[in-house]
Amino acid sequence: MTYEIPLQIIELEQENYHIVIEGRFEDQTPSCWIIDTGASKTVLDMNLEAYYETIESDDQEDYQSAGINQGMLETTVGKMSNLSFGELKITGQKVALIDLNHVNDIYGKYTSNRIAGLLGGDILMKHKCLIDYGQKIIRFQID
Repeated sequence: MTYEIPLQIIELEQENYHIVIEGRFEDQTPSCWIIDTGASKTVLDMNLEAYYETIESDDQEDYQSAGINQGMLETTVGKMSNLSFGELKITGQKVALIDLNHVNDIYGKYTSNRIAGLLGGDILMKHKCLIDYGQKIIRFQID
């Protein structure tokens, strides 16, 4: 089964594009997510305490996050509560928890979107995602 989710292409600066999709947490609170094809793991803003629980991880190094300009970032591992993108439901996803205030400060200059997190390669690969820039949709495959 394939789910098609509309996406927004936001130009933060000239020819600096970010792909954003809207999701909903279990309590129906809307959330904006950056599609980050360069991130190996999905990231959730650690300031959204209502939507995750911190967990111990035996593979903590797998959840270290490196920023291109910043070196290693302080991360914690969490398990996210239910999240949906249209009909697609994601449950119990393990995520890196990072303070995304700096990301939201940048986005606040260009858009009213507050970023809840970054969808990384773990989810994108699991669901065999395809991004169609022309139609402005992302396709998630469920086997």
